[in-house]
Amino acid sequence: MPTVIGHHDVKDKDHWLASPKREEVFGPLGVTNIRTFVNPQNPTQVAVLMDVPDMDAVMALMQSEAGAEAMEYDGVLPETLVILVEA
Repeated sequence: MPTVIGHHDVKDKDHWLASPKREEVFGPLGVTNIRTFVNPQNPTQVAVLMDVPDMDAVMALMQSEAGAEAMEYDGVLPETLVILVEA
């Protein structure tokens, strides 16, 4: 199961950290061990680290309306999203 990092900018770090959306959208896909990170020098830069059993399902979610709604709710700036997969 690969570990995945997604890093991006957000409008409001505190709102993003408190959001239940990560668990709501990724949990049903079997994603586990979700951890969040914040750049202490620039708190609008954040990252999420998670273990992903099915990358195709996660990538499909990211391209879906539900994925777009979750990012909007969380204040993610989608044009800044970078996804890295454990090699």
